[in-house]
Amino acid sequence: MRIAVDAMGGDYAPEVVITGAIEAVKEYATEVILVGDETKIRSLLEKKRYRGDLISVCPASEIIEMHEPAASSFRRKRDSSIVVGLNLVKEAKAEAFFSAGNTGAAVCAATLTLGLLPGIERPGIAIITPTLKGIALIIDVGANIDPKPVHLLQYGIMAFAYSRHILNIPNPSVGLLSVGEEETKGTDFVKETRALFERSSLNFIGNVEGRDLFSGRCDIVVCDGFIGNVALKVSESLVEALQIFLKRNLTKSPLGLLGLFLLKGSLLKFRKELDYSEYGGAPLLGVNGVVIIGHGRSNATAIKNAIRVAKEEVERQFNEKILEALK
Repeated sequence: MRIAVDAMGGDYAPEVVITGAIEAVKEYATEVILVGDETKIRSLLEKKRYRGDLISVCPASEIIEMHEPAASSFRRKRDSSIVVGLNLVKEAKAEAFFSAGNTGAAVCAATLTLGLLPGIERPGIAIITPTLKGIALIIDVGANIDPKPVHLLQYGIMAFAYSRHILNIPNPSVGLLSVGEEETKGTDFVKETRALFERSSLNFIGNVEGRDLFSGRCDIVVCDGFIGNVALKVSESLVEALQIFLKRNLTKSPLGLLGLFLLKGSLLKFRKELDYSEYGGAPLLGVNGVVIIGHGRSNATAIKNAIRVAKEEVERQFNEKILEALK
């Protein structure tokens, strides 16, 4: 199996991307095609003393920067690492693509290069998040900020299939993110979307609130990309702030330092449980191919796990499961 990886995408690329790729091929025995500046990539592979044959390089002369607009950058930079990598999937030279670069550009390029699955009108980004009862899937967190109600229903169907076949949840429950549990709460958009879910065959439990993102009340939380992205960024910043607050207060006194020493093991487990890098990248559901989106600040562990997620989706023929669910 060959996973095309955008070597130039992310805040710490290309070094951490290459480190993560090396760790992935060692642990998961999959092939990786690093796409980007060939000179830089080969120099870093040499620096890291990689001598195996599971990593190859595909040259791409351009980079879509984080600040560049999605559609225009896709049209202008046809030799960018994102576009070249997705073309490898389109031409069946790779089975999946991963990028921690410009999310908008990756979504746009994937949609226009690979197309959408029959019955899907808009792709959605799904993320796995820890909850008090295990894990949950949130969709959409940034691919489509102005959807129609039917798009959210399609997100729910795709997330249902993902939870069953990738996360191994037999009958995942689905909640619609709103400002209150009651069916009268929310905008007209939310009410119309809820009506569609209620007529579907999904295990729909009704509206859920922001507090339910981590409570474990449902296995899938559906929302539009604008709300989902805000919720994601708030959650990430809260986790970071909590760690800083905790360390700041525990280091103010000798007794606090002793407590920090005694709690070190538990705090490391706490940090790992909330660390996004442990869950890998976020699948872009709905495109006609396997595409994984990474956090811009992805470290080597996140890159490695994103490649694992891509491998699992290919192995389990996930897009075929979506098509079955849509029927």
